[in-house]
This record gives sequence, structure tokens and C-alpha cells, in this order.
Amino acid sequence: MGKLKGFLEIERQKPPARPVGERVRDWREVYLPYRSDDLSAQGARCMDCGIPFCHEGCPLGNLIPDWNDLVYRDKWQAAIDRLHKTNNFPEWTGRLCPAPCEGSCVLAIDREPVTIKSIELAIVERAFDEGRIHAEPPATRTGKTVAVVGSGPAGLAAADQLNRAGHTVTVFEKSDRIGGLLRYGIPEFKMEKRYLDRRLQILEAEGIRFRTGVNVGVDLSAEEMQRGYDAALLAGGAGWPRDLKVPGRELEGIHFAMDYLTQQNRRCEGDAVPADEQITARGKHVVIIGGGDTGADCLGTVHRQGARSVAQFELLPRPPDERAPGNPWPTWPQIFRVSAAHEEGGDRVYAVSTERFTGSGNGHVSTLHATRVEMTRREGRVAFDPIPDSAFELKADLVLLAMGFLGPERPGLLTDLGVRLTERGNVWRDENWMTSVPAVFTAGDMQRGQSLIVWAIAEGRSAARGIDAHLMGTSALPAPV
Repeated sequence: MGKLKGFLEIERQKPPARPVGERVRDWREVYLPYRSDDLSAQGARCMDCGIPFCHEGCPLGNLIPDWNDLVYRDKWQAAIDRLHKTNNFPEWTGRLCPAPCEGSCVLAIDREPVTIKSIELAIVERAFDEGRIHAEPPATRTGKTVAVVGSGPAGLAAADQLNRAGHTVTVFEKSDRIGGLLRYGIPEFKMEKRYLDRRLQILEAEGIRFRTGVNVGVDLSAEEMQRGYDAALLAGGAGWPRDLKVPGRELEGIHFAMDYLTQQNRRCEGDAVPADEQITARGKHVVIIGGGDTGADCLGTVHRQGARSVAQFELLPRPPDERAPGNPWPTWPQIFRVSAAHEEGGDRVYAVSTERFTGSGNGHVSTLHATRVEMTRREGRVAFDPIPDSAFELKADLVLLAMGFLGPERPGLLTDLGVRLTERGNVWRDENWMTSVPAVFTAGDMQRGQSLIVWAIAEGRSAARGIDAHLMGTSALPAPV
């Protein structure tokens, strides 16, 4: 695989990025393509490790060493063929996936891992540039119909697979555009929406039907959906945000992260936002509560809107720079990371708990009151104890709550269908991805809880196999998970 001793001779090279001072003035993507020779060198670092643990790290089971070697050998058609065997949308995962495969790369035991994610993106983008990716409608149709509820990565992956199997697929989306969180949750600087639209045009040309502005369970009843289709897939995501129930939460200027990100994405799409509904960081002191990917997305957005200052809070302590003893390879490395948004500025504040908000007298938030905490374990459970005399205040004209999601929204479709839920509040499913309601299946965050794009695509593919087998008695579709 790759170049003999390449992993010893060649260092890991991050993808080139636009300068901070330039990129914070627009909404275009941060990262740039590698030069061809640099990319080949990165592929050459993939070693003949014997057991490629990157396969285990990737929920899709991507054939990573294969296409790393093919890039090194300049065999681009074979590379995209290998990539598409396991991943419907590598141009999205190549931009948005946190790359658990790199965390389990054998080279990462004592060196920097192979730049798997960047190589994946380069393969698919070159294939698009050279016209290798185009619509390929199925040769025959089965006469079976499937409704897919939700147009995020799980729903779209399932729709793509089912359409390839010859079923007639209709994707329902309650928003005005297809894409789910890919459309309205992911900022433009992480993935320009032209890359989403490019693939959607192909899917539509292949025969998938898209219906926007349809909230199944409201605009289309559950009974109508069941009556009109041979099978249905619930892939509506986990859209119930975790709230912060502290005094002062009712003050104006405190918003859920997804409301904030959605509004900016709408602006980037060209939509007008009424003046009295504007959520903007321009000229404000901003606090983001939540240190994960959604918080980083808010951070990059805040920078581009021109905030006066910004701090990002995290309840947990700062992660170590290297793996801790209890976090061995090939598990996901719980280490300190710096995203593109963090490179652009802002304060990262760890081990802090927000206690309350106060306003300036006009009903708008003006101050955040917090205390530093120490993480402890009592009877096997994690607790966060306030540190005496550590209370502090921070100016806050805008507060963004980015603390994750509790699961799928219950009222409407799930209630009408009467599907069984798990103890965590997600939709229950059996080993064939069917819910407790016959012919109704589920995949993605709706049944798994908040997770990664690769898990969503993998589960969409697996659910498609379950649906295909239910409709036809057997299925030739692959099942990655």
C-alpha cells in the first residue's frame, strides 16, 4: 500500500486553507485543494499495516487503504469506484465528517495519521471535475413505492439505495429546501450549498421525487402516508434541542444554536429575514454555551457577522493534548482540537457552569453569571462541583445554546404512528431496521440519537436493505452496519 517506507519519509500535511483575515469576510469554504504532487505524497503515507483498523473506525466500512494507494498510483477512476462502493456522498463526508477513521489509523499509534478525509474529498471532487459522476437511473422498476421522511444524510442515502434497487422513492421534507441539517445546520464556510445541490440534481435525474414544505404528521397524516406507500422510512433526525433551565433564560437575546445557524444559512441562500426576527452577532458580546461541533459552527458564524467579542463555554475540563491512559488507540482520541473557527479567534473557557442571566432593564440579556466547576465521580456517575469563590460575570448581548439534542420531536408523526420509543426517547427498531409499526422503518439520529454524518449515511444504507428485503423477500443491497 502506498510507497514503501512512505510513512517514514513523508510528514502529514494539512490541507491548505485561506488566510483568516480573508475568509472571515465572506462565507466561502475555508479549505483549498491540495496540489496534485502533495496529494499523491499523502496517499503514499498509507502503510501496508496488515489489519487496516481504519475500516473499523469508519461506520461506512470505507475501503480506505485501497483508494489511498490508487491516488498514489494516479488511478483516479478506480479510486472513485472504490469510494462509491461504500459511500453515497463522499463530497459531504469529505468536508463534514470528523474522521474517526484517522483516529484508528495504525500509523496514529506513534505518528500523525494519514490524511484520509482530505484524500477522500480530492477523489470525489476530481471525479466531478472530470465528468465521471452523472445520473444513472435504474434500468427497471419494481412497482413498489417508499416514502422517506426527512432529507438529511440518512434519508438521502436510503433514498439513493432504494432507487438503485428499482423502487419508486418520494422524499418528504418539512422545510422549503431539501437537505435537512446539511442545508440549514451546516454553515456555508464548512460546506457551500452548491455541493449539496449538485448531488441533489443527480438524485432527481435518477428518478427520486422530492416534496418540500410537507410536514408529515401535519400536512400529510400518518394514515395517508401508510395508505399511499408500500413502506416508509422515518429519518427526521433528532431536532429536540437541550435547553438551559436557569434564572433569566426568558430574556431576549438567548437563542438555540440551530435557530441562529438556520437564519444565517437562509441569508446565504438569498432569503430575506424580517428586521424584527434578526439574530445577529454584529457589534455584540457573544457567549456560546457548548464546546462541540455545533458550538464551533456558531463561533465561525459569529466571527463572520462581526462580533465585538466571543467566548465559548464548555462544562467539561480541557482535554489533554495527547491520549490519556484510559483512551488508548484505536478508540477515538479524546484530545484537545482546534477547528478552523477556533483559529479565527475567540476565548475557549473550560470547566464552567452558567448559573443565571440578568438583563439591563429592557428585557434583553446583558450579563451572564457563571462559576468554575470541578468534575468528580460519585458512585460511578459524573458530577460537577462548584469551586468556592470562583463565580464570575461576563458581558453577553447574545447567548447561543449549543448543548446538543435530546432526541426526535415527539408531537405529530411519531405520536400519530404510535411507534415504540427507547428508554432514551429515540425511535425503537428491530434488527431489520423496522419500527414497532409494520412496514415503517427508521434510521439516523431519529433512532440513534445525535451522531455523525457517517453514521447517518451508514444507517440509511442499512435501513434501505431492510426495506428492500421487506418489499421483495430478499435484498442484494449492501449493509454496512
